[in-house]
Amino acid sequence: MVARRRSPQHGCCPSHDPSARATEDISRRVEAIQADTAGAVDAISQISSVIAEINDFQATIATAVEEQTATTNEMNRNVAEAAGGSRDIATAITGLAAGTEETNARVADAQRAAADLARMSGELQDAVRRFTV
Repeated sequence: MVARRRSPQHGCCPSHDPSARATEDISRRVEAIQADTAGAVDAISQISSVIAEINDFQATIATAVEEQTATTNEMNRNVAEAAGGSRDIATAITGLAAGTEETNARVADAQRAAADLARMSGELQDAVRRFTV
C-alpha cells in the first residue's frame, strides 16, 4: 500500500487547514455584517416612522396655526368695525349735542321774545286804557 502524504498546505485535518479557517472567519464576519445590516435597516425603519409622525404633527400644527390666524384676522376685522361704529356713534352724539345747544339757544331767544312780547302787550294795554275815558 502506498502511503499518501498530506500536503503541508492542508495540514493533518480540515480544522487545521488555513484556508478552511479563513473561510469560516469570513463566513462569521459576513454573518455579523448581515446582522448589523439588518439592525441598521430596522433602526432606519424606526427613524422613518418617527419622521412620519413628526411630519403629521407638523401638518396638524400648521393647520391649527392657519385656523388661529384666520380667527385672529376675523376678530381684528370685527374690532375695526366696532371701532368704526363707535366713531360714528360719537360723531352722531357730538352732532346731537351741538343740535341741542342750538335748540337751547333758540329756546332762550324764544323765551326772551315771549317776554318782550308780554312786556309790549302790557305797555299796549296801558296805552289803550289811557285812550278810553
